Amino acid sequence: MAALGQTFEAESLPQSTGGGYDPLPTGWYNASIASAEVKQTASGTGEYIKVRYDITGPTHQGRVVFGNLNIKNASTKAEEIGRQQLGEIMRALGLARVSDTDQLLGGSLSIKLDIRPATEQYGAQNEVKGFKAVGGASTAPMPSKTAPAASGGRGSAPPWAKK
Repeated sequence: MAALGQTFEAESLPQSTGGGYDPLPTGWYNASIASAEVKQTASGTGEYIKVRYDITGPTHQGRVVFGNLNIKNASTKAEEIGRQQLGEIMRALGLARVSDTDQLLGGSLSIKLDIRPATEQYGAQNEVKGFKAVGGASTAPMPSKTAPAASGGRGSAPPWAKK
């Protein structure tokens, strides 16, 4: 048990306006990558990158969408798809090489959302189905002038943060 330090009354607390968790309509949205972290698969035999996309427009600004990119999986097809998606994200962000998920943070891109129908366990939810540079098609990655740092990319600012 943990004391709250004050008493709350349900009547004085704000109420939800509803619809905050309904899936966004299918289509392309501009987004920023707010977080990206490597997680173990439920089976413990693989790894995926869990990505949080914050929608920046043209509508639904402030909404959040999550996506997973399989980078190591017992299913070669799942791994192939995840790695292809990572490549699409990198090209959309103009990154030639990524060795740390932090290099993806803050990157702006367009994501294509679809709606995965509800199941017995989960309600309908968005699924990220495509990636491209903001305002157009995928871009070629920026050429790398030097070999990757031995530190695994830590301390190196992503291209959009360099001035």
